[in-house]
Amino acid sequence: MAVESVTLRIAGTELSGDLAVPDEAAGLVLFAHGSGSSRHSPRNQAVAAQLNDRGFGTLLLDLLTPAEDQTDEVTREHRFDIALLARRLSGAADWLAARISDLPLGLFGASTGAAAALITAAERPELVRAVVSRGGRPDLAGGALAGVRAPVLLLVGGRDDLVIKLNEEAAHELTAPYELRVIPGATHLFPEPGALEEVGAAAAEWFTRMNPAG
Repeated sequence: MAVESVTLRIAGTELSGDLAVPDEAAGLVLFAHGSGSSRHSPRNQAVAAQLNDRGFGTLLLDLLTPAEDQTDEVTREHRFDIALLARRLSGAADWLAARISDLPLGLFGASTGAAAALITAAERPELVRAVVSRGGRPDLAGGALAGVRAPVLLLVGGRDDLVIKLNEEAAHELTAPYELRVIPGATHLFPEPGALEEVGAAAAEWFTRMNPAG
């Protein structure tokens, strides 16, 4: 399956992405990368490959420009600018829906990208059909949590105690259907053998909810 390099122009900013759409795709998944990460994240690339194998198209997108990313490496000011990340992610969702309008759209967010994904889901209820968070910070979505209408899967490592607590607190604010699933033995980045495979399998299962025939 070919991977297409794409450039999205959102609010005057050019963002780079990698788009892969298998034949007869069951849906599309837009990735929101987390703190200090990019579309080249081996973790999200691994999950995207699993989703591709299950018939889902994927868009791995850099939410920061190269210059912003360089600044963020020093100051860390952009990775926690959830409003900025969400604004760009929502623009990317609009772009993807306009380009491929006949497939349902899901969001996969990691770390702070999960908060951006939940805000986009609340702002684009007509577009976003499902959300998956991996080691995410849904608490940073704040008041947007109550506005999410798509079903939400929260995946957290069993040894990531603080993030488990933050996910539990955020889950209570959700009014949409949700599941908080703890992956035993996994830490925050899921480097343990088999952990990312479990994430990918759970995400693929969740995203089948986007398609009534799935």
